[in-house]
Amino acid sequence: QVQLVESGGGLVQAGGSLRLSCAASGRTVSNYRMGWFRQAPGKERERVAAFTWSNSTYYADSVKGRFTISRDNAKNTVYLQMNSLQPEDTAVYYCASGPRASSRYDYWGQGTQVTVSS
Repeated sequence: QVQLVESGGGLVQAGGSLRLSCAASGRTVSNYRMGWFRQAPGKERERVAAFTWSNSTYYADSVKGRFTISRDNAKNTVYLQMNSLQPEDTAVYYCASGPRASSRYDYWGQGTQVTVSS
């Protein structure tokens, strides 16, 4: 059974930083596509960062230069370092995993709230 557990969300002032963690069990993160998504109230879910099928990294334009996705294979954990946070980054952030041969993500975490105050 695959489980993804996010942590690290919270309240931070604009310009601050947070690091989100996604601890995986039942699946080896280095063998799958891993992504971070977010959804703000009234908005569609968007992918903000990911390890792609080729193990390269993807970043949404809105977070390029501010967010960094990384992983610790020994801990089977994926991270999202978020710097220079802005109020528009406020959302629930989700970790997701999917097979490399597929474009879809088949397992999702429960989400962690990130709130950035101005």
